Amino acid sequence: MRRTARLLTGTALAVTVAGLAAAPVSAQDAGSLEVFPSTAAPGADVTVNTSACAEYGSATGDAGAVGAGTFTLAASAHEQDAIGRFRVPPGAQPGTYEIVARCAGGRRAAGDLTVTLTPARERIQPRGHVNTGVGGALGPDPVQTAAGVAALAVAAAGGTWLLHRRARGDGI
Repeated sequence: MRRTARLLTGTALAVTVAGLAAAPVSAQDAGSLEVFPSTAAPGADVTVNTSACAEYGSATGDAGAVGAGTFTLAASAHEQDAIGRFRVPPGAQPGTYEIVARCAGGRRAAGDLTVTLTPARERIQPRGHVNTGVGGALGPDPVQTAAGVAALAVAAAGGTWLLHRRARGDGI
């Protein structure tokens, strides 16, 4: 029993030490990189900014994950951010890509860019009536609606008359 407890304790300690050694603890991770727009289509211009590089003034951006290569982030008067731009390549595939900025002091900031095939401004939103064949009470043509209501009224009246005759025993 004592041997099993020692074995389990030793195993748990080894796993904990291995987990701590494998987990990257980096003081150089500075924070987030704001990507605007966060969703873009191939060929679109993307702006990134971060305040992580404010004390260094500039940074090198890496959009290689999406295929855009490197770009420069320069100091800006806007809240001491470093700002840069790149263009999403025309052949970029849909998906989410990590964009990274490395400051002159070694700090790193990262953000995500989602690539879609259709730009947000060109996405078509459905509106109006949809002809599904099921219909509704208020269709686009009032004449068709009135004809449908009249047909239902005639069918209901005829059915009621036939049921009344059958109930009286007159037969059909």
